[in-house]
Amino acid sequence: QVQLVESGGGLVQAGESLRLSCEASIGTFITYPMGWFRQAPGKGREFVAGISWNGGTTDYADSVKDRFTISKGNAKIPVYLQMNSLKPEDTAIYFCAARRAIFDGGVYSHDYDYEYWGQGTQVTVFS
Repeated sequence: QVQLVESGGGLVQAGESLRLSCEASIGTFITYPMGWFRQAPGKGREFVAGISWNGGTTDYADSVKDRFTISKGNAKIPVYLQMNSLKPEDTAIYFCAARRAIFDGGVYSHDYDYEYWGQGTQVTVFS
């Protein structure tokens, strides 16, 4: 079964950092564009960051620019999200996603662009 599994979430104080990982069940994900989304309590899912298949192009939500960094990894863990200077408003469940498009150089910011999703990892930031 094709799966994405996020890890690295946790409870941190404002100003601290976390690094999220997204582990894939098959190696093909390293050739796909990928993204991170989040969903806060009572809110819809929102785009956080996206990356092209080779990592050459990235995009970020304005709310996380200059604090978060998305990067490509390897076949086992194809995407990471480094989160620095965390704020209480970053509290959410974070999901990784993959678009089934081999060697696609695009970056995608809408959830309907992605076919594969993980179950999410909780990030809680307290002040």
